[in-house]
Amino acid sequence: MTRTTHRAARRGGGKKVSRRKRPSLPLVDFPSLSRDQLQAIVEAGCEVLECQRVLAKGGSNVVAEVLPRQDTFYEFDHCPAGDVYDQETHSQYYYHAHRSAEHGHFHTFLREVGMPPGVQPVKQSEPDAMKQRDDKLSHLVAISMDKRGVPIGLFTTNRWVTGENWYAADDVAAMLECFVIDHARPSWPTNRWVTAMLRLFHPQIVALLHQRDAEVEKWQERHPDEDVFEDRRLDLPSRIEISVDGQIRAIQAALEARR
Repeated sequence: MTRTTHRAARRGGGKKVSRRKRPSLPLVDFPSLSRDQLQAIVEAGCEVLECQRVLAKGGSNVVAEVLPRQDTFYEFDHCPAGDVYDQETHSQYYYHAHRSAEHGHFHTFLREVGMPPGVQPVKQSEPDAMKQRDDKLSHLVAISMDKRGVPIGLFTTNRWVTGENWYAADDVAAMLECFVIDHARPSWPTNRWVTAMLRLFHPQIVALLHQRDAEVEKWQERHPDEDVFEDRRLDLPSRIEISVDGQIRAIQAALEARR
């Protein structure tokens, strides 16, 4: 198989392609959130902006920090090599590229030992890769990035895409607060940025997870003889476009309305 090379995020880009119509998510009702929830999202937004600021000041960005030092990297390669893993929180992420509508994306995970008590995977088939692994990890959400190193979208994946175990949406939503990368390898600003992004877009991620489960259920109903979790025709059950600045403005407006 030919390995496609990609230009680094600080200089590179992808070709434009037509996009499939995305299922619409219900709008987040920010005024319905508590003041504490709104304030936590604002603080996460400040963290995201601060990480982007200090990296830009040095001519870098959150993607460039995790890429190989050479100018190119290869399609599907995990960046950095070996992933980023916090041994205290058991949170994990990596960056890679294989979709032409973006430069690449961060995949975020939580391993079984770091999950809230009582959380269990749903009943499901078990491919060999799952049987061989001694850890039942969960994919949380992926963050799409453009060639400038700016986040442009969020999406969920079907099980076969990341080789995860499948947990119900409510259980994955409970895992979001457990995700923390609290060390400096390979980049302290990028680690803090990825952590803060899951806080900043928490309401949308929860909505994406519930839409993911609904799409998987509908797919299984339409294809009753197939294993929905291994069906290559279903890869991204839910996805949305995002704007960091737009999210922060919406939250600040909701806070202002409380005064």
